[in-house]
Amino acid sequence: MSELSFHGIAPARIQALLAQERATYAQRNPRSQALAAAASQHLMFGVPLHWMSDWGTPFALHVDHAQGARLHDVDGHSLVDFCLGDTGAMFGHSPPVVAQALSQRASRGLTAMLPGEDAAAVGALLAQRFGLPTWQFAMTATDANRFVLRWCRAATGRKVLLVFNGCYHGTVDDVFVDLVNGQPQQRDSLLGQVQDLTTTTRVVEFNDLAGLQAALAPGDVACVLAEPVMTNIGMVLPEPGFWEAAQALIRRHGSLLVMDETHTISSGPGGYARAHGLQPDAVVVGKPLGGGMPCAAYGFSATLAAQAEAAKRQAPPGHSGIGTTLTANLLAMAAMRATLTHLMTPEVYAPMLKRAATLAEGLKQVISRHGLPWCVTHVGARAEFQFCATAPRNGSEAGAAMDAELEHALHLALLNRGVLITPFHNMMLVCPDTTDADVACLLQAMDEVLSLLKAPAA
Repeated sequence: MSELSFHGIAPARIQALLAQERATYAQRNPRSQALAAAASQHLMFGVPLHWMSDWGTPFALHVDHAQGARLHDVDGHSLVDFCLGDTGAMFGHSPPVVAQALSQRASRGLTAMLPGEDAAAVGALLAQRFGLPTWQFAMTATDANRFVLRWCRAATGRKVLLVFNGCYHGTVDDVFVDLVNGQPQQRDSLLGQVQDLTTTTRVVEFNDLAGLQAALAPGDVACVLAEPVMTNIGMVLPEPGFWEAAQALIRRHGSLLVMDETHTISSGPGGYARAHGLQPDAVVVGKPLGGGMPCAAYGFSATLAAQAEAAKRQAPPGHSGIGTTLTANLLAMAAMRATLTHLMTPEVYAPMLKRAATLAEGLKQVISRHGLPWCVTHVGARAEFQFCATAPRNGSEAGAAMDAELEHALHLALLNRGVLITPFHNMMLVCPDTTDADVACLLQAMDEVLSLLKAPAA
């Protein structure tokens, strides 16, 4: 048998499983393969956006329709979906209340650069859910983060942004700075960037209060932009007391705290910060806010809102660099109102949280049964398994535990067995339509795939 890797799986078994599952996938999905070939004639990388080719499939899976917790591909397969559009469909695919709101709005105007009656209702609902009084909108959480960063710099008169190593804030250029051997380094994968981001972006490890203190000490940090729980390099939970101490440090140095709840909105209707009693100066929420409709929002404390408004009034006339023509369009506002009213409620979250806990416990049992040195973390309706025995405490540890080939093999094998999980690392999400049978299906498929990976090499 081949020598085991750090994660307890022989490399030869990973390669064997990949070869087997790629052949199975190609045989099962002729229609997707034909559509992928047609798309390659006019679409870069053969997909509408290049990262759609990052799935561990030989060619892109093509969707026919999706409803609730099920995705149906063009070859007639029904998949139990734990990816859910990487949170965009956290409340299930095409929730009826959102579909109805969109249908009613669509015949009455889609966009006008002016507010409709939904605007005030959405603002009030956001204030109620998240505990921040003043709101603005964007098309994506990326845009919302970018806009908040501009507002914070304008409000404070400071230029520097502070982020945590391995963070995820969409495609905001400023955040693509990593710690490499303890030194900040612009990420090599960032295409076409001509500015040196390290001059205005500082990066420290998550859960490192001493590092945070040192980075804030010069007194020039406009804001700390953070996920309450790191979610895009494998989940990293805050250690007990970390955020309470971090908040105090940030305020002591006159900086602002912005919490990006794009993924941690799985924690509850007010996100992780509200669920855990944290008090950020600003909150960003995107992806599921419109039930799958592209939209996002960001909220400010009363103090920050006043500072931001003053900065705008005092600025010279002209474009602020904040906002786009389609931002807060009438269709998006209708979707947000329906989502906030009917889906982002404690009653909807309760079964999601319960089933996610069941899923996390079931994953622990399956992994233990196969004797693998892996751990499982979970936050609200989201669960993840990682290829390390102890949950990582920062981005460097989480990154070191990743293995792209093993991930691809696992994800592809699960897909071929009717289960879809997020293509990037090993994250799963439970929606209101997820059933106990769906959870059991995932655990059974996982058990089968791990048996194949642990089998002696031929």
